[in-house]
Amino acid sequence: MRAPLSWLRDYASLAESLDGRSLAEALIRAGLEVETVEQAGADVTGPLVIGRVLSYVDEPQKNGKVIRWCRVDVGAEHNDPAGSDDSGADVPASRGIVCGAHNFAVGDLVVVSLPGAVLPGGFAIAARKTYGHVSDGMICSARELGLGDDHDGIMVLPPTAAGDDLAPGDDAAPVLQLREEVLDIAVTPDRGYCLSLRGLAREAAQAEGVAFRDPVALGTPAPTDGGFPVRTESDACPLFVAVSVTGVDPSRPSPRWLARRVQLAGMRSISLVVDITNYVMLETGQPIHAYDAERLDGPIVVRKATAGETLTTLDDQTRGLHVDDLVISDGSGPIGLAGVMGGASTEIGAGTTAVVIEAAHFAAMTVARTSRRHKLSSEASRRFERGVDPAAAYAAAHRVADLLVELAGGTLVEGETVVGAVPVPVPTTIEADLPGRILGTTVDPGTVVSLLEAVGATVAVAGSTLSVTPPTWRPDLTDPYDYVEEVGRLVSYDTITPTVPRAPVGRGLTAAQRGRRAVIAAVVAAGFVEVLSFPFASVEDLDRLGVSADDPRRRLNRIANPLAETSPYLRTTLLPGLFGAVARNRSRGNDDLAIVETGSVFYAADPPSSAPRPAVTGRPTAEELAAMDAALGEQPRHLAAVLTGSWRTSDWRGGAQPAGWQQALAVTEVAARALGVSLVRRAVDHAPWHPGRCAEISTSDGVPLGHAGELHPQVIAAYGLPERTAAVEIDLSALLAAAPPRGSVAPISGYPVAKEDVALIVAVDVPAATVESALRRGAGPLLEAVELFDVYTGPQVGEGRKSLAFALRFRAPDRTLTDAESGAARDAAVAVAVQEVGAEPRVL
Repeated sequence: MRAPLSWLRDYASLAESLDGRSLAEALIRAGLEVETVEQAGADVTGPLVIGRVLSYVDEPQKNGKVIRWCRVDVGAEHNDPAGSDDSGADVPASRGIVCGAHNFAVGDLVVVSLPGAVLPGGFAIAARKTYGHVSDGMICSARELGLGDDHDGIMVLPPTAAGDDLAPGDDAAPVLQLREEVLDIAVTPDRGYCLSLRGLAREAAQAEGVAFRDPVALGTPAPTDGGFPVRTESDACPLFVAVSVTGVDPSRPSPRWLARRVQLAGMRSISLVVDITNYVMLETGQPIHAYDAERLDGPIVVRKATAGETLTTLDDQTRGLHVDDLVISDGSGPIGLAGVMGGASTEIGAGTTAVVIEAAHFAAMTVARTSRRHKLSSEASRRFERGVDPAAAYAAAHRVADLLVELAGGTLVEGETVVGAVPVPVPTTIEADLPGRILGTTVDPGTVVSLLEAVGATVAVAGSTLSVTPPTWRPDLTDPYDYVEEVGRLVSYDTITPTVPRAPVGRGLTAAQRGRRAVIAAVVAAGFVEVLSFPFASVEDLDRLGVSADDPRRRLNRIANPLAETSPYLRTTLLPGLFGAVARNRSRGNDDLAIVETGSVFYAADPPSSAPRPAVTGRPTAEELAAMDAALGEQPRHLAAVLTGSWRTSDWRGGAQPAGWQQALAVTEVAARALGVSLVRRAVDHAPWHPGRCAEISTSDGVPLGHAGELHPQVIAAYGLPERTAAVEIDLSALLAAAPPRGSVAPISGYPVAKEDVALIVAVDVPAATVESALRRGAGPLLEAVELFDVYTGPQVGEGRKSLAFALRFRAPDRTLTDAESGAARDAAVAVAVQEVGAEPRVL
């Protein structure tokens, strides 16, 4: 919400010396999020004055354009002396200016930027020769001054503005309300009342301790049907006010002050009637809709849509309506989505002279669901979703009518329609000492009462308890702790001494949390950088990865309301997000990357099922919780990493070491070692890895975890990755489940290790992981570690064969092993390898 400081001053008696930044600091202390304080008009400098057109001559040009050579009186201080022109004709004291616009006449007042002025975008004004004349300044349009989008012609001012007669040479900035401080405030969902100058002025007045004048001064009368006929058929519309104005002059422009305020608040000036409705909405927070009375067909009816109905909204989109949509209709059918957007059939046009003003209250959830269902967000829907003050509807409708009478020459129609009533707020009982106990500071009951009354609540004291009725503009105050929060922000959180709560004895991180932290800490220590990516995906991602149709990664959960239609699913793999991170880094010149991410992936339930929607009045049953879990599908946590460029750059130690599959495999070893898990690897073909350069990772018990290796060239090309990019992705949840329980890890032995090395000759197509697994099974309980340290192929082992050398490490927990014991364990390991994989021992 953008709030011009001068507009806030209309309702809050702020000191003249108070600037925007000081007010922003006060509002931040009161709990609002002031993002910036903009100095509107600060990009216009130098002489900007009022000018009067004395004469002009239309001069056709060779390119078909007709320019006007004008004499403009810009005041005695700025005029050139009287003299004669090239033809000898007398020229009064004035300036000659070339202008391409034609929407002005002799005697009109215009805005002139003189040489030395600088306009938005750094456009400097100087005396320039153009079209055969020296143009000594520029007559400005609204867009050239940053005052709007109108560039069809120059600005023509009325003879009076801002309450004073205008004269040539006057400073144009105050007349145009050019310079203004504007506070840009991010309004949180629970502070819907701050989407109005009324709400922000109330907060400003409280923060500064000054008086507040409420622009909503009228109460809501009893229901009456004296105006335009209205009927409501849904509880989602508890109040509807209709007021009519006739005799509106559609040719009248919006006055400068009105258009400028609407623009500074972030909206576009369109026409007088529309500007007035937007102005009142910004002022009071009550969305207003104006209908062309002559285009209405019978009474206005508020109802739910029926199946098959359509509506063309003001954005010229024809929308199919849902039976849960709340619509405004007349005899012709739907004419608006209630609280979201009006229909094109009854919109205000250039010839509208009779207006029916709607100020209604609609249920927040109904508007929110309609807005999301149609992917249609508007200024009105954003306010209704957060809660609009129903008590402001009647006053806002009459405020619009008064402005139409004053500015558009209209006549207020006698009689009005009020259907329904303002919903009565529900009181809440709280203990008077609750705010002090929760906030951890001293707040006496009298202060609590005064602070709650300051926010508009009605407080009834009954001993040590308070019955607090919230104001109609605060639908968020429904719980005792909502009022505690209000007291806290008004006494200022700066006055509360922060105290860190002590964790209760016997509680701490879960085993899974400790395991995840241990894994990521180990991987980061190994040289990787942790990143986070969005958990969204697309079918195109899986196509580019080469994922087959029967792969579990194709079990996608579609998001009902995705942030972007290009990624409408929840991810089933972390790799596309990491590939995006690689692309962003490389676009900034960072090619040597080793990045890692841990996060959840989401597999849709197979077969799909719908989650039940239990009532909010009680805890869901065990059966309902089980059904909801089943509908969610599987959500394991994965760990993935991508490596590009150099693992180690060239330096005094030697040449660069490229990053590749070795480091990808090392990620799995580092993660498993952090948890005390042993891994087994075997060569497989699995997308998106390169055939023959991909390893399947599993635990020593055979539980599959994931894959690592070099990516397929087609995947590298599809994602624009560097050649030989390597990646790994494993199921971190499965790895954590395979970890031994805490405290079950064998103690470190104080006895020395016995080292035994073996070399085995096997067929070239036998994976080293298969041989390693056989050695582990045969070595027995004394085996502490086994590691492949050499692979040899050549004439000494024969064609089609290879030699694998393993380092075996044995250790006993209670004694020093003898050579005979370690040798026997080694021989047992070799025997199993010989039996299972046909290995042949080789003498080292």
